Amino acid sequence: MREFIVEADGGSRGNPGPAGYGSVVIDAVTGETLVERAEFIGVATNNVAEYRGLLAGLRAAHELDPAASVHVRMDSKLVVEQMSGRWKIKHPDMKPLALDAARIHPPDRVTYEWIPREQNKQADRLANEAMDAGARGEQWSESGAGPARAGGAAVASAAVASGTVKAGAGKAGADVRAAEQVAGAGWAPADMGAPATFVLLRHGETPLTPQKRFSGSGGTDPELSAVGLEQAARVAEALARRGTVQHILASPLTRTRQTAAAVAERLGIEVGVEDGIRETDFGAWEGLTFGEVRERHPDDLNRWLADPDAEPTGGGESFAATATRIAATRDRLVAAYAGRTVLLVTHVTPIKTFVRLALGAPPESLFRMELSAASLSAVAYYADGNASVRLFNDTSHLRP
Repeated sequence: MREFIVEADGGSRGNPGPAGYGSVVIDAVTGETLVERAEFIGVATNNVAEYRGLLAGLRAAHELDPAASVHVRMDSKLVVEQMSGRWKIKHPDMKPLALDAARIHPPDRVTYEWIPREQNKQADRLANEAMDAGARGEQWSESGAGPARAGGAAVASAAVASGTVKAGAGKAGADVRAAEQVAGAGWAPADMGAPATFVLLRHGETPLTPQKRFSGSGGTDPELSAVGLEQAARVAEALARRGTVQHILASPLTRTRQTAAAVAERLGIEVGVEDGIRETDFGAWEGLTFGEVRERHPDDLNRWLADPDAEPTGGGESFAATATRIAATRDRLVAAYAGRTVLLVTHVTPIKTFVRLALGAPPESLFRMELSAASLSAVAYYADGNASVRLFNDTSHLRP
């Protein structure tokens, strides 16, 4: 399956005012720009222009390959949150645009990500060029084939007639409408700022991984195997294609630092060590399989499976203690990296705990998650304290 990145933007000089959009389709593997589209759409609001940019990008991607997976990157938090289903869409101008966007390409093959404006320069440039063309009395064709002459007044009238923008709308009204699009209690306001996004990477395989042996922070601290080193290289390439990681933090254990080093070398980012995301200490169970623990310490194992406060034999760390540690680390890192995307190279239990806490799930949910070596998960944290799980156990980058 092919993978495309769609970057889209839109702008309005007046909100509402002369507006345009730009969008690009990028090959996620090669980084090559495959399609550029831009258009002057007459008088419209910023939100309408941004949605129009999304529509153009999705159409272009669908035309290239209707079966492809598409990752949309936009600096419009409104569009990203509405299309992701986290914010309700109340304004009548937005609803048909959002419905159109959901129909263009299969929704289960489209993901959305907010990015800072400085990372969306190509689409922003195209949108501004379209608006510049409109100011000169030109209208850019959606195909990007070049400017097509059209009277500015005619374009504006067509936009009003088609319902793209309401005639006579003022800036104050536009601001009120934008606020009305946010859902009621339980949903964050549109100006709450960019989330801190944690991309959670489990380290690659060690010799203990395929044997399913307990391997925590109190064991032999194994290195990556040859398979694990190859997995680290593959995930490094995948993250380089996505281009969203801005910082890298790793657990102090050898296997995570080796995995992080491979990614850091590919991305050109330094690695920081974060003790708060180390693996749980499994005490006397370190290096043993589940069956061996069941045979040697059956009562302790049963207590551990039933009670999050129970410790592994020999004074290991309970799941409750791990959760307290992870929650404190999460809060500290969210405050330090607000609006940033941070790669946390860590272990099974910390990643599952990040996800469990984000979902508000009970402790026993830890036993109901499968987390593969070198897999990627992601959680976004907002200023109001809400969290959104955006990815879990993605291993698509490990396929040949």
